[in-house]
Parts: sequence; C-alpha cells; structure tokens
Amino acid sequence: MHQPVLTIFYQFNPWNTTIGGIQTLINTFIKYAPREFKVRLVGTGNDKKQPLGRWQESEFAGREISFLPLFILQNDNVRSLIPTTIKYTAALVGRCLESDFMHFHRLEPTLAAFNWRGEKTLFIHNDIRTQMQAAGNKKAILWRRFPAAYFAMESLLIGQFSQILSCNTDSAEFYRQRYPHVKNRIAYIKNSFDNEIFYPLSEEKRKAKRREMASDLGLDEETRFILFAGRLHPQKDPILLLHAFAALNDPNVHLLIAGDGELAAEIRGEIGKLGLSGRVTMFGAITQKELAPLHRISNAFVLSSAYEGLPLVVLEALASGTPVITTRCGETPKLLAADSGIVCWERTPACIADALRKVLLHPDDYPIESCVQTAQPYAARTVVRDVYSDMLTRWEQRCHLAATSPSALAVQRNTNTF
Repeated sequence: MHQPVLTIFYQFNPWNTTIGGIQTLINTFIKYAPREFKVRLVGTGNDKKQPLGRWQESEFAGREISFLPLFILQNDNVRSLIPTTIKYTAALVGRCLESDFMHFHRLEPTLAAFNWRGEKTLFIHNDIRTQMQAAGNKKAILWRRFPAAYFAMESLLIGQFSQILSCNTDSAEFYRQRYPHVKNRIAYIKNSFDNEIFYPLSEEKRKAKRREMASDLGLDEETRFILFAGRLHPQKDPILLLHAFAALNDPNVHLLIAGDGELAAEIRGEIGKLGLSGRVTMFGAITQKELAPLHRISNAFVLSSAYEGLPLVVLEALASGTPVITTRCGETPKLLAADSGIVCWERTPACIADALRKVLLHPDDYPIESCVQTAQPYAARTVVRDVYSDMLTRWEQRCHLAATSPSALAVQRNTNTF
C-alpha cells in the first residue's frame, strides 16, 4: 500500500511570524503528524527564494513536508483591498491537487476543489451565525455585508465534504439543523494547544520571572500583568479591552499586547487618548515560543472578542497556569471552571474591569493547578493523535475495499460517505 497523503490548504506561510488560531492549529497538525503520513501544505510564499507554483521539500517543526506556495504574501496579519482568501482561491483554479485527505480551513477555496477526488474535511473555526449577526463594522468580515450570498455558496459546496468539523458546539448544531442531509458528517472537534511549548511554572518561579519582566520594562518589581494575544482585528475587539483597562485604573497593573493587524495604529492612538502611555506594551507579531513566557508570567489573560469558535490562545493561557477572563462568546464560557476564569456576561468596559479586579485581588481563587487541569483534555499530542488515528483507519479500510471491490469504492467516493 502507498503512503497516505494529507494536503492542507490555507493562505499562510508557516515560516513567517503569523497571528491566528488557524495557523497555529495547522502548525500543530504538521508537527504531530505520524510518520505513516506524507504531509503537504498549499500556502503562500514570503520571498522570491521560494519558487511559486512548484512543490518543494522543506522542514517544519522537525517534520519533512512538501510545500507549494501559490503567490507571495508578505504579511498575512493585515488585510489588503482584495481579500487574501479570494486571491488564494483564484490561484487554485485550474489546478488538481487532490490527495487521500484534504483539509480546508476556509470554504471559498473549495470552489476550485469541487471535482477533486479524495476525503475532504472542512474545519469551522467560528460560530458562523453569531459572526454574521455581530454588530459593528461590516467591513471586518466581507461576507457580513452579503450573508445571503455566503450561505448560497455554502449550500452549493457543503455536500462535497466527507467531514465538517467545528470547534464550537453551537456552530456544529447550527450546521446539523441547516444541512440535515449531511448531519451525520458534522461533528465537534476539540481545538488543541502544544503542550511542549505551553506549560506552567511553579508559583515561586512565576513570581521571579514576573519581576524580571517588570525590570526589563522599567516597571516596579511588584507590577502585575494582563495579557492580550491575537490579531488586532474588530473580531477580537482590543479597543474594548483598552477601555476596560482604563476603567480598572490601577497603576500597578500593566497591559501586554501581543499581535498585529489593521487596528494597530488605532490602538496606539487610543492608548494616548486614554492616558495609558507607559502602562501598555505592544510586542507586535511574535512566535509561539516568544508568546509562551508572557503567558507564564501574566496574572490574567483577557479575551474581549465579539465572536469566536474556541480560541487556541485561551487553551495556551490555561495550560500555562493563567486564569482567563472572557466575553460571552464561543466555546470558552463552556469550558472555564469557577476556579480557572470568569465569564463577563456583558461586553462592557465596566464588566471586564470588575472581572480583572476580582482575579487580581484574589489570585488564590484561581490556582495554577485548576487552570492546567481545565486545559489538559485539549493537549495536542492526544487530540491530534486521535484525529490521525481515525484517518489512518479509514484509509486502510478504503485500500482494502479497493483491493476487494473496486466498484464499491467508486460508489463510496461518489456519495462522499467515507
């Protein structure tokens, strides 16, 4: 039997410093792929050294992969006039990149893949219904301006997938109700964090590293830290967090912002308007390994999003022993325990500030052990291993079926019931 091939489709370059849960999840799937699989990634180039449109053998996270860059994208953290997803889809048109398994993290590129053979999986990363209904800037997500067109396209394309996996239980149920003819292919999947990178320190070491960070930033050694990490995008609403931080009004607390995006300039301006200069540090886009120490020294991690699936950064914070304060969005409120974080039932500065104050004043109510325990079921080594194990079983069954009854395999392919 030949080696099973997984091809992952997404508009990024894994060797770039990039912000986003999708990118992190893909990196994890590459890193923890078993040797039985050949892994290919169709992404974007970051310079002219990577020949465009041609497969090349590369190494990522200690794993050999085949990489095909479609076009050059210098910075995937900032949107351009033409959405990157549209460019990526257009670059796929006319190609045939089918393989045993194909993972898609956006719907649009599957327009080009509609007639490709193989097991196709669509990953749903947000609660699409909440995303379409969210208030605010309609330009934040292009399809929010044309929801009917999006759902018409989705209805056309949904039948090609052997699996539709959502990291949000509400979203999974929404798809089952909307598309009953494929409801048996729709399932909840746990997002996962890399437990080799994100892990806790003892309380003593944590305090020592916190003092080091304060010293590096020229702050009082007893300074406490709040962390935000993610794209600086309207979905994440970092402006709301800035207003909550201002409402907290505690000079001994410092806000760390790790990430980049279209709101970066607006955030800097807002910091000045709110009189927070000197109390906020912006790191820009950083790698996971650079982010991990920030998680380990922070007193709290804050998620101020308008809508979500299950953000990987929440799992990374918890795995580092840091309690999470979140708005009422996505899957996070369902997994947090009373001793690992707080859900803000109102998306207001006052509500978030009150939650921050509670965590900062009563840290013993949110022990490191409880945070780590909450995250543990989502460890990548376990979650990703199980996904690949199921894939290998299905592949072996198909190989056996092809050897014994080729006509039965053809029927199975035509009905997408892998």
